[in-house]
Amino acid sequence: MSRVGRKPIPVPGGVTVAISGQDVTVAGPRGELSISVAPQITVAEADGAVTVARESDEGTARALHGLTRSLLANMVTGVSEGYVRRLDLVGVGYRASQDGPGVTLSVMRSHTVTINPPDGITIEVPAQNQVTVSGIDKQKVGQLAAEIRRVRPPNPYTGKGIRYSGEQVRLKPGKAARRV
Repeated sequence: MSRVGRKPIPVPGGVTVAISGQDVTVAGPRGELSISVAPQITVAEADGAVTVARESDEGTARALHGLTRSLLANMVTGVSEGYVRRLDLVGVGYRASQDGPGVTLSVMRSHTVTINPPDGITIEVPAQNQVTVSGIDKQKVGQLAAEIRRVRPPNPYTGKGIRYSGEQVRLKPGKAARRV
């Protein structure tokens, strides 16, 4: 059995899980998410916890067992607490500004870059060198944060660029290091 798939998912107060056939819907104070589970996987709710089981030991069923459990746990966490991804803009003249629901980035390009969030995701600019992406869907939050970072990833020589908060950028030595 999968060690991840065996663990039950605790359902906090205020969160409801509705299972109808292969469709699972999780609703909470922050919103509602749904997923369609593969036919080899069965989902059950009992005693304030959701359990995921597989019908056979086939390779695909084994692969989907832990994946389904992780996706459901992420949904429960998303509708109860939500997900937040913070980005820092490092560099002279690198700044972000709120532009309606989206964000406009000025990161030493010939033009400014405007990024608009998909439905259910919010972008905030608490300071001109910080961007916060938040929402209930972990995949959408991470994807949008990666798209923002991709506008100007950290330079391996100077460290300038857009990086996740807390990300360690390993700086390479320049040409001067070879001359020693």
